[in-house]
Amino acid sequence: MLHPEITGKESKPMPRRTVFLISMFLCLFASMPPVQAQLPPAKKDPLSPAQSAQGKAGCSTTEVSSCAEAAAKILPIVMGSSPMEENLRRLTDEVGGRVTGTPEMAKAVEWGVAAFRAAGVDVHTEKYMLPVTWSEGDTRLELPDPVKFPVRLKAEGWSPATPAGGMEANVIDVNYGNEDDFRKAAGRVKGAILLVHSDIGSTWADLFNEYLRPPMIIEHAVKEGARAILWMGARERLLFYRHTNSLAGEIDRIPQAVLAREDAMRLARTVAAYPGKVRVHFDMPNKIGGPIEQENVVGEIRGYEKPDEVVILGAHLDSWELGTGALDNGCNAALVIEAARAIKATGLLPRRTIRFALFSGEEQGTIGSFEYVKAHRAELDRIRAMITYDSGIGRVTGYSLGGRRDIEAGVREVLKPLESWGANNHTYDASFGTDNFDFMLEGVPTLVANQEEANYLPNYHAASDTLDKVDMRELKLHTVLAALTAWGIADRAEPLGKRLSRAELDILVKETGLDQQLKALGYWDAWQSGTRGRKP
Repeated sequence: MLHPEITGKESKPMPRRTVFLISMFLCLFASMPPVQAQLPPAKKDPLSPAQSAQGKAGCSTTEVSSCAEAAAKILPIVMGSSPMEENLRRLTDEVGGRVTGTPEMAKAVEWGVAAFRAAGVDVHTEKYMLPVTWSEGDTRLELPDPVKFPVRLKAEGWSPATPAGGMEANVIDVNYGNEDDFRKAAGRVKGAILLVHSDIGSTWADLFNEYLRPPMIIEHAVKEGARAILWMGARERLLFYRHTNSLAGEIDRIPQAVLAREDAMRLARTVAAYPGKVRVHFDMPNKIGGPIEQENVVGEIRGYEKPDEVVILGAHLDSWELGTGALDNGCNAALVIEAARAIKATGLLPRRTIRFALFSGEEQGTIGSFEYVKAHRAELDRIRAMITYDSGIGRVTGYSLGGRRDIEAGVREVLKPLESWGANNHTYDASFGTDNFDFMLEGVPTLVANQEEANYLPNYHAASDTLDKVDMRELKLHTVLAALTAWGIADRAEPLGKRLSRAELDILVKETGLDQQLKALGYWDAWQSGTRGRKP
């Protein structure tokens, strides 16, 4: 995930639940009606299990393609023995971290194609051009004077390199880098390297700030002639992680690196003890290459009645490379493939086509999904929904509906067979942050899984984002939800919702506060001109 959902003015907070009640319809035979069964709770549950809602309303009037029937078939396929865990092990332990534009990303594409084929699902790749490639060199920060100690750091993704041989400059502490902090530092920023503080991140709101704060700070730094920015890490225990503050796949405007939190705090104390006298040597020889062809992986189960109408279930396949991208977002790439396998294995065909998309370039500004939208612009009127999973394995509480209150009833109807799972509580926020973004700006109904934080934030983009952090049982439960959501929307007699016009989108953008996000993140001009989103 590039960054998580940023709630707008009318959004409701993500539900937080300590109890996840699990029950489900099961079939003894495909020809028999669903029989209720209970999955054992994974967590201590002080309440007695609620029973799943009865009935088949929501997907279709025919028994064989009803949501309840589909759910009853999907559940044992996913929750039983499956290739998902081994698929995820291969992606994370063998391919490893996979930055778009690298050989590892190419291996991940091969992994996706092979996994879809093994599941019996038709698959192809779709190419696009990544503007530049990027990788980190031997990043070093040395304090020759007046106090020497080692400083551990990593380059920000898509940061420009320092000049050959590095740079020497004074370090200026600008605290959190707000307007008042820069006023206090007036006259000392030019030619300096800036140290910017952070708080420890433990909530979604904390993570929002990691992305919302930098654009203004970078603007000040560039305007006032700073030479580089050092960001204090928001994780403890010297944990390294990598973000990017360039959100269009282009090299950023100023060299930037993230310091291990404890080292950054020590540097801040040293600067305070020796004001104006802490001079460092900063060398960050990042490797930057030209445009390169990249691929999205797309599986497909074709609809029997309206094959030209499409529901997309997607996740991003790329990751940062300090860890192996298990929570962000390998587990959900595996989920998409497993959902396709399960739907295929039921033998049921949906009315509409279901596409299963693994996007690359998400971490650099949702590039792969943006390119997909551009390439498929002629069929956007027939894309009935785009569903995205991108927040690790924290329990799903429902979907963020991208400002679309009109689609909530349909989504709730689709998920009725799993009502007792607690995942049918939806929010209306519209936000940038994952691969639904450009579909949403084109007026297509989008659903982004709202999830509890769980262990996602401590390991976000970090060296610790590895396979051992993945709770496979939770991931399987999510797969059932994702598969039923895609199936139910695809098999409804009527479309879930219409494609919004530009005039309707202008209202939605304002009402949800998405306009403020677009301005803060530098997308407003592209939205206004129609370069990104539905044209005016």
